[in-house]
Amino acid sequence: MGVKDTVTKDYMNDPRIFADAFNYLLYSGRQVILPEKLHSIDTTMIGIPYGADGTVIPVQKFRDNMKCLSAMTDEHAAYMILGVEDQSDIHYAMPVKDMVYDSLHYASQVEEAARSHRREVGKKVSSGEYLTGFYKEDRLIPVITLVVYFGPDKWDAPVCLHEMLSVTDEEILAFVPDYKINLIAPEGMSDEELDMFRTSLREVLMFIKYSKDKKQLKEHVENDPAFKNVEQKAGQVINVLTGVDFKMNECEEYVDMCQAMREIREDERREGREEGRKEGLKEGIEASCRETILRMLSMKVFSYEQIAEVNAASVEEVKKLAEQKME
Repeated sequence: MGVKDTVTKDYMNDPRIFADAFNYLLYSGRQVILPEKLHSIDTTMIGIPYGADGTVIPVQKFRDNMKCLSAMTDEHAAYMILGVEDQSDIHYAMPVKDMVYDSLHYASQVEEAARSHRREVGKKVSSGEYLTGFYKEDRLIPVITLVVYFGPDKWDAPVCLHEMLSVTDEEILAFVPDYKINLIAPEGMSDEELDMFRTSLREVLMFIKYSKDKKQLKEHVENDPAFKNVEQKAGQVINVLTGVDFKMNECEEYVDMCQAMREIREDERREGREEGRKEGLKEGIEASCRETILRMLSMKVFSYEQIAEVNAASVEEVKKLAEQKME
């Protein structure tokens, strides 16, 4: 796993950040999902689909972050399985990837229901219930997957299965079930949408959104008080994903992004001045050497080799200046 994937996975595994992302997706920022109601579950999924000849084919997939939620909505308990897929790069087959993950979760629930029924004794069931192991009154827990794209570019990949198909005939597509992804991509989000987040995820996504526009980035960071106290883990995500490379004190809980940006700009100015000084010095030396070489050529007492050695130049350069002088 790459560094970007590691830091984003660790960041999104925080129940506060995880809940914030889903509160944005499901409830427009309203604090319905509480971090303490989230419980991490195994991200390894093993499905057992059946081949055409009845053979069992084990399939193993690994998700980035999975949590089980028990929440109250409209005075009723709602149970959901929530998954986050972190993307530092655009994935052009994301609908299929999410569809496979979600399908495996549903298959696992069906299998779990069948296992629990096999332990029951004496219950009368229909032949269909007996064969499938899934009873008429059984219900599945909803699985919702959210893709969080941590890149500054526009998400130009398909957002549904139909966009991936070669067929565009609506009559045919009407019989092909579509599968849409749930996506957070900062480039296409307004500042009002970003303000729906209640954690540092807001500052992370906003910084990424404007990371390619230094003027707008400077304006947002300097004028937004939230950037003066960005938690350490969020600062690390920004550092790794955008490559700004600001200094971080690991002993401090928060990072002042305003000060960090000022230090970056000062370092850039200092490097620019030093580079300009070196370039000016280089040009001055070259100009001085050129005049010395021309004077020595005019005296006609030195060989090309001697002139080159005195002026730390190549014989070819001296010859070239001699030819130009003769024209």
